Amino acid sequence: MNIFVENLNSKISEAQLLELFSQYGTVRSVSIAMDRFSGHSKGFAFVEMEDDAQAAFAIRQLNNFNFMNQYLELKAIRSKPGS
Repeated sequence: MNIFVENLNSKISEAQLLELFSQYGTVRSVSIAMDRFSGHSKGFAFVEMEDDAQAAFAIRQLNNFNFMNQYLELKAIRSKPGS
């Protein structure tokens, strides 16, 4: 399952986000959206977890969680039918 994570601290690294989500299950990938001109974080990321149940648990545990002085907002990204 893919998870949309927003309201990230601009100094967070993909490794830190991976470490946070790995507490809840196997993480396939982490991708922080970066501004191509400034090279700074846009404040959101995508985390893909291997197991849907683990991803749902991570969302429940980390939504509104204070991480690096920012309250994270998480949403599951559902696949479109047929894709």
